[in-house]
Amino acid sequence: MPSRHRSYVALVLLTTLAIAVAAASQVSKAQEVPFDAEERPYCTEDAMIVFDASGSMAGNTVQGLFSDKTRIGEVRAALTEVLPSVTRYRRVGLITYGPGPYQQCNVRLNFPPEPKASQRILSIVNEINPAGKTPLVNAVVAAARIFKHVSAPGTIVLLTDGEETCGGDPCELGKLLKRESENLTVHVIGYQLRSFRWTGAQKYLETKCLAEETGGYYITANNRQDLIEAFRKTLGCPMMSALPRGALRKFP
Repeated sequence: MPSRHRSYVALVLLTTLAIAVAAASQVSKAQEVPFDAEERPYCTEDAMIVFDASGSMAGNTVQGLFSDKTRIGEVRAALTEVLPSVTRYRRVGLITYGPGPYQQCNVRLNFPPEPKASQRILSIVNEINPAGKTPLVNAVVAAARIFKHVSAPGTIVLLTDGEETCGGDPCELGKLLKRESENLTVHVIGYQLRSFRWTGAQKYLETKCLAEETGGYYITANNRQDLIEAFRKTLGCPMMSALPRGALRKFP
């Protein structure tokens, strides 16, 4: 083989080897780069938080005889931990029930689902003075109306520290939503329910029924960490790997 030809072959082999080494280096670097949260797909389901701010939420927690932590204070702390990450990927709205005239069934639509709502939600719940009764059924109905004319699935996360006290029937509402709103899921977070020793177990089963009828979670939480885990489970985005990347909406 002429020396010129041998030199050419050697050059080709060296070039091929260099390309292979470079490609291997790029793969190695790609494996070393951590998952970039900014590339994560956004949730396709909007969510409404239905927040219990009835009078009982002003009471102290029952973690100890001398607890100086209020129930609403622990919920605020849990939401502060969870919402900033959740609202990067999911549009979230807020309904509060309880605050207002004493011993009345007050429900307020604060705002429907919107992008990056963390600070707006926290500013509202941090200013609330718990009062009033517990019209949780009317509050969930108000949240369901937000999704009434939307064909895409929606999620409602109901926080409650007690039973319905305004005449509503949570289980019947669950059955109604199952029949008429098949794209709607209601998750229920029951917070420190054991403190209500005068309440029968049947009352708790009614809110559990509301979640089960709509295919949602029923989660009991007794402390801040329980609340954090419950909010993450109910508000966090499910993996949407089955959808094409281009089909997922991103916030501006």
